[in-house]
Amino acid sequence: MRIPAFAICLLLSFNCSAARWSMPEYAGTKTDPDLEEMSGLAASHFHKDILWVINDGGNGEKLIAMRTDATRVATFNLKGVKNTDWEDLSSFRLNGKNYLLIGDTGDNGGIRKTLQILVFEEPRELKDGQTLEPAWTFDFKWPDGARDCEAVVVDAAKGEILLISKKRVPPELFRLPLQPATKSVVAQKIGELPGIEQPDSNELEKNPVYGRYRSQVTAADLSPNGRVLMVLNYHAVYFYVREDARLPWSSALSVKPYSFAFPWLPQAEAIAFNREGSAIYIGSEQRPVPLLRYRIVP
Repeated sequence: MRIPAFAICLLLSFNCSAARWSMPEYAGTKTDPDLEEMSGLAASHFHKDILWVINDGGNGEKLIAMRTDATRVATFNLKGVKNTDWEDLSSFRLNGKNYLLIGDTGDNGGIRKTLQILVFEEPRELKDGQTLEPAWTFDFKWPDGARDCEAVVVDAAKGEILLISKKRVPPELFRLPLQPATKSVVAQKIGELPGIEQPDSNELEKNPVYGRYRSQVTAADLSPNGRVLMVLNYHAVYFYVREDARLPWSSALSVKPYSFAFPWLPQAEAIAFNREGSAIYIGSEQRPVPLLRYRIVP
């Protein structure tokens, strides 16, 4: 689906007279057993064309470096943390250092009393089998009862973490401090995400199981310029834009987002901009499944 040129320029601050997203491209096929249930993607700041990957709960405490053709480069063991239900991964720079944040935020049954944020320094060397210890961790809870969350991003410039609820309609946007003063904090609601298309009666009748879930938010990422919150569900990508990275995110919630649908992937639950912000990658929790790529093209 084409997006107007002015929209792309707003999204990523390209100097362009005409631009659009490419057609969906096959980037590679995820086949490695270490990439069994990809639930989070994030671009490396140190290594060009490398994406960091985490797996969903039950797949061990691992951080995996993967090329943008979906081939694994190195697997790191994470010490002193537990993969209860890891759901998203975000890369960011803070005080001259590169970090990776894991959101242990999944709660399918709505029963978890507390959830965890885990932060690691990004490895400079992609050496298989190394062990990493967290730079910091903290617990958090929701302000008004349990909810499932699979979308977590870091806005380092504002010193906050953004979280999007999965099953609520419309999805809710929350924030946490990136470096809280205490080991346990309460998330603060910012607002609700407009424009997430819900399944109609024809879709529900055609596929009663999948149709119910296709609008649920499964991942998110922040553009390198800090202005675009990209949100994934099971069939489309949405872009929420703030005019200035210094503005609060509530300013992006009053306008219907730009969006496009992508070819069907089973359990599409991971999305990331590349390091330059010129492409996005969409991954699946299943294996073997293609990794999709969209590029900004003039």
